[in-house]
Order: sequence, then C-alpha cells, then structure tokens
Amino acid sequence: MAESEPPEAREARRASVGRSSGETYLDTLRSLAPGAECYRIKPADAGAGLPAGESLAGYDGVFLTGSPLHLYEETPETRRTVEFMRAVFASGTPSFGSCAGLQVATVAAGGTVRANTRGFEAAFARRITPSEQGRSHPLLAGRPACYDAPAVHTDEVETLPKGAILIAGNRVTAVQAAEIRFDGGVFWGVQYHPELALDEVAGALRRQADGLIEAGLARSRDEVGAYADDVDALHREPCRRDLAWRLGLDEQVTDASKRLTELRNFIEVLCGNRETARR
Repeated sequence: MAESEPPEAREARRASVGRSSGETYLDTLRSLAPGAECYRIKPADAGAGLPAGESLAGYDGVFLTGSPLHLYEETPETRRTVEFMRAVFASGTPSFGSCAGLQVATVAAGGTVRANTRGFEAAFARRITPSEQGRSHPLLAGRPACYDAPAVHTDEVETLPKGAILIAGNRVTAVQAAEIRFDGGVFWGVQYHPELALDEVAGALRRQADGLIEAGLARSRDEVGAYADDVDALHREPCRRDLAWRLGLDEQVTDASKRLTELRNFIEVLCGNRETARR
C-alpha cells in the first residue's frame, strides 16, 4: 500500500480523524482480505523504499492512496511518486488507486491531470454513471446504473493515456473510473474513495472548510460543520433514514459492503488471479 501523502498532510489527517490515509487503507484492506500480509510504504518521501529484500514483482497487488499532491506540478514529491508508479507498471503487479492514485497512474502512463474545471467535488460524487464499456467491466460488478460515492478532490484527469478504458464518469468529473495498461502492468482506479468510512468524509470536510467556502459550496464554517455533523451521525447510525434522506444518500454509500465494491472486485479478480498464477 503506497501512501503518497506528504508528512505534514499525514499529521493533519491524524489530528483530524486519528489516522493517515495509508493507515485507513491498511485497515480497509485487512477487513476485505483477512490474513493477507499488508505493508505500507511512502513513495513521496525522500529515501522511502520497499521492505528489505522485497521487490514490487513479489506482491499480489499495489494500492495507491489519495493525496493532496497536484500531479501537474513538478516537485520532488510528485516526481518520486510518478517514478514509483512507473516501476509498479514495469513490475507487472496489478495496482489500484483512489482519487490522487488514479491521477498518479494517469501521469505515469502518459496522460494528463489538471485542476477540476467544474470546481470542488466534496463529500460525495453524485450520479456516477458507467460508460458503455464500464457497464460490463469487472471493476463495477455489483454497482447499479447510477450511484454515489465518497469523494473529496479539486483535481481531475484531463486526458487518459493511450489505450486506457474510461469506465465511469459524472457531470462534475468526466473520468470517475478507468483502466490503464502500460509497460506490462494493469491499473484499475477511481476518482472517488471507496475505502473511506463516513466519519473520515466528515473529517475531510472539516479540514477543508475554508476551501469549501471559497468554492461557494458553503457560506460559513458553521454550515460546513453542521453538514459534517450529519455525515458523522450517519456513520454512527447507518440505518437512520432521516439522515440518509437529508444528505441524499442510499445504500451504495451507507452500506459499507456496497461502498467497498471496487476494492473487493479488484482483490477478487486481479489480486486473486495474480496469487493463483504465482502458485
């Protein structure tokens, strides 16, 4: 599991919700694959690497977390993260990415990323719709014809790499899910966050309250806080129909099993195939 949050972002997230994005991802993966050996690395950090004696080719799958990095900016952190992703592709190990993870894979394979032209997509990506190819793609197996998902991002994929498959999009973000094949490797990714529980969505809203106000999505920090409080309450009591109704959500978000659909499909299909082939 590759956590590309810089150190200051990790600490801010821990102060908000008690864990970094990578720590959240590890917990989620262990819940989906009990008994699996999971390791966390930090490719954006200087001097970061794999555990001693390990190689990328030795893993059944690689997961990339979200991150505040802007992949259209040339910085040491973005360079290190993109170089890591190119090594993942070259290793042949299947990979999955959420939010910035999709953007990292896009840039590594020759596509482009930009600031989202329609602005901040915050709390939930609404009315995500599979493309024609996406309707039969195994990444979305079990998803309905239209669904919502946790999402917090200001950047988007501008152009997918050559040969990539657009799997899903919505009105705000054209590329919500994609498959990218490059240099012998395959990547499945989503612009949203299937790994996030609703308390972490609430935490993200509180951390980014000023940005939400600047984007015109709220008029005050109190408004952001009230919305985040409802999301938090729904996390604690996912069967509360009044909160789901007020937030405009259904079981695709409130039911953790359905919320994790893409991660489960990746583990069962690509990681499972990889594990079988290595026996």
